Amino acid sequence: MILTDYYKFDKFVSDKDRMDCTASTQNYNEFEATRNKKGQLFIYFCNIPSGFSTDAKRKTDKILTSSKGKNISSVFTPDVTLPFAYGDVKNTTDAILIIRNKDYSTLEIFIARGQKNNRINLWQMLSSEDLEDEILTLRATAVTESVTSKNK
Repeated sequence: MILTDYYKFDKFVSDKDRMDCTASTQNYNEFEATRNKKGQLFIYFCNIPSGFSTDAKRKTDKILTSSKGKNISSVFTPDVTLPFAYGDVKNTTDAILIIRNKDYSTLEIFIARGQKNNRINLWQMLSSEDLEDEILTLRATAVTESVTSKNK
């Protein structure tokens, strides 16, 4: 399998950028290390801050950051008519593929460990449905996460 890990994030709280993990395979250390003391995992999916370099702003307009404020990845959307995006996890050799819903209230992140240099090809495989079996397998093995912030 090319895809190794899976994390699903949904919006629940009033913070427009925060997304809480609602399902995952719970085995990707780069994400697992950002869980809070209650074991909850959340990220921020937002526009590029004004402090980013001009070069970065030309290439992307969204980023993923951890609950601890660290940059996870820039998010690239080569075809805005498709619900797919890609990136790579900062300071790793890992690629990520993202499937989103129309209003960006759900993000599914698939990690391909060691595939940073193949992220564009992986996005093409995703958009042509060549990874569908792997996606279904990872979704089926994911564990439902408890999210207490739903009630806020």
